[in-house]
Amino acid sequence: MYMDQLTLGIGTRLQHTQHGPGVIVAVRYATYLISFINTGVKEIDKTDPALDEIIPENVTAEIETQSETERSLLKILRLWGGLSEIVPLGEKWHNGTLLLQPADKSLKPKEIPVEDFFHKIVMLRDRLRVLEQNINSSKKLNDEDKVNLQQYITRCYGSLTTFNVLFRNKEQWFVGEKTGE
Repeated sequence: MYMDQLTLGIGTRLQHTQHGPGVIVAVRYATYLISFINTGVKEIDKTDPALDEIIPENVTAEIETQSETERSLLKILRLWGGLSEIVPLGEKWHNGTLLLQPADKSLKPKEIPVEDFFHKIVMLRDRLRVLEQNINSSKKLNDEDKVNLQQYITRCYGSLTTFNVLFRNKEQWFVGEKTGE
């Protein structure tokens, strides 16, 4: 699949045949710094034929330099972004298929590889974490607003607990509100 790999911007989601799914976190002259879900942050040549664009973002011809700001941002992303966390799918789901069958049997069902569905669930969790961090670090929100938004995010996590069955490691599960035990 051909893509204009020389103009992709930060935030573009990619698929690499060796490293799996990832997101561009920095753009250099001849390379991208990509944070891969499975293998962490890697520097990949822009012309690498193993890259496939999924969702382009911030498409630009501008090149960012390896500035102090960029290094600080990458450090923050590694520490707080959860971008290099490896989230393994439970073994029993490998090569599995999710089948969505409409009630009307004359309609065609939709098959989705479990790995793809799981990747979307993990990406949703990562985005909720980033939202949480943005709320916590906001200078414009007062403490009461922060608590209210945090509680709402916790309820979102609770709504996602159904998908915990897909995770290999229990410590990576979604956790909602804890009730008095």
